[in-house]
Amino acid sequence: MLRYQENNELHRDFHGTTNTTLNYIAEHYGEEALKTILRKTGHDVYKSIREKLEKGDASELIEHLTWFFHREGAEFNLSVRENEIRFECLECPAHKHLKKLGLKISPFSCLQTLEVNKGMCEGTPWVASVEHLGDDHCVQVFRKKAAR
Repeated sequence: MLRYQENNELHRDFHGTTNTTLNYIAEHYGEEALKTILRKTGHDVYKSIREKLEKGDASELIEHLTWFFHREGAEFNLSVRENEIRFECLECPAHKHLKKLGLKISPFSCLQTLEVNKGMCEGTPWVASVEHLGDDHCVQVFRKKAAR
């Protein structure tokens, strides 16, 4: 079962808070500090996902991605293969809400996704990347490292 499956009321305004926080940290402490914080968040907050990935089990990662994007009403495509998971978000729900609020999207928004995913994969046989296909359209890719 998914460790962080929130079923209470969805408050999308957290996207605005996150957006502002990303800018604040980068402006006051630098982009490298922001990357470190985001990677640590992925590593520590999503510990149960990381622990399963360490064992080669991507089921909780898949459930996590599916649950949260479905919950926000986002359109997405998920492709799961033995050595690769491709999660394509057709319109980022965070960006959509920020635009609705009239806020400028942080230039660190997509970096957040990448670094949190890298943190989840740290110490596992998986690596994370993000392919940008448009302003609000990306593919999160998780690949198993080649065996040596």
